[in-house]
Amino acid sequence: MNIAIVGASGAVGQEFLSILAQRQFPITSLRLFGSARSAGTTYTFCGKEYTVELLQHGDLFRGIDIAFVSAGGSVSKEYAEDITRYGAIMIDNSSAFRMDDEVPLVVPELNADDIAQALQEGGKRIIANPNCTTIIMAVCLRAIEELSHIKRVHVASYQSASGAGASAMAELEEQYRQAVNGEEVKYQKFAYQLAYNLIPQIDVFADDDYTKEELKMYNETRKIMHSDIAVSATCVRVPSLRAHSEAIWVETAEPLTPEQVREALAHAEGVQVMDNPQLSTANCQRSTVNGQLSTANCTFPYPMPLYLSGKDDVYVGRIRRDLANENGITFWCVGDQIRKGAALNAVQIAEKIIAKK
Repeated sequence: MNIAIVGASGAVGQEFLSILAQRQFPITSLRLFGSARSAGTTYTFCGKEYTVELLQHGDLFRGIDIAFVSAGGSVSKEYAEDITRYGAIMIDNSSAFRMDDEVPLVVPELNADDIAQALQEGGKRIIANPNCTTIIMAVCLRAIEELSHIKRVHVASYQSASGAGASAMAELEEQYRQAVNGEEVKYQKFAYQLAYNLIPQIDVFADDDYTKEELKMYNETRKIMHSDIAVSATCVRVPSLRAHSEAIWVETAEPLTPEQVREALAHAEGVQVMDNPQLSTANCQRSTVNGQLSTANCTFPYPMPLYLSGKDDVYVGRIRRDLANENGITFWCVGDQIRKGAALNAVQIAEKIIAKK
């Protein structure tokens, strides 16, 4: 496949390169595109150097089979026609096309069949990657939906700095350094200081006082699952570096036991159950890698973002009955939003496309 990455210098763009190499994606040629600021930057992929080209209108995407796009909604809208004009399939990581009726919104574990809509004659040749928090939640909901129809979901997300990009991660680290050294704590990527703080707002407020991030979880989940499921979300930025966490309450049509849900999640694609409440602390076979304590051989009582950054799967724990709802189950999940919440999900979509050829 002839592959292009738009936004190659960003956190997700860099993750695309890492995942494509790790999964030995079948690449004939690779081209990297970016803004004027990143054009000319070189990156090594599978032992070969590639230079970021300036993204501009014209015939740059002639001959491209699949374009992974992660450069923001305005860029996606502006360049969609250029990218798809000669038959390339655009897998878009922005919110630009997610709610477009002519564009499938895909989590491969849930609705891979929807990809056909983009590939059919007259299709837009655009496939949208859902919002990271939606993906992390949806891969868990699928297993429960197969047991009993989900009527409604309440979710509180705890979203790391990396959700706002690589520069946001750097800003959080710098804020901690400034705070520890008694210096003025400066912030630019966030509306307030994030270090030692929580910010219960991600994106702007809509007329109903929900944020756009929260409304994405409502609208996108319904589209992906082809369901009347109702989702009420509160999205919070937290001072962890990478991987998002979510506390989820699910109400099903029929009552389910925690044991049923745990078993279903244990067999769900893309999900790992980490639910060991009997452990008072992590059970580790201690080892070191490059002088650092490795957690590779640890069993944890529940998922935590510090230890699950860089993992492909969504990890689920704290599975229990909802005391406030006889048809309710509640659980906690953690997923790396740069991988499964963005780049990995897009690459998995591309793998499904190849399988259909």
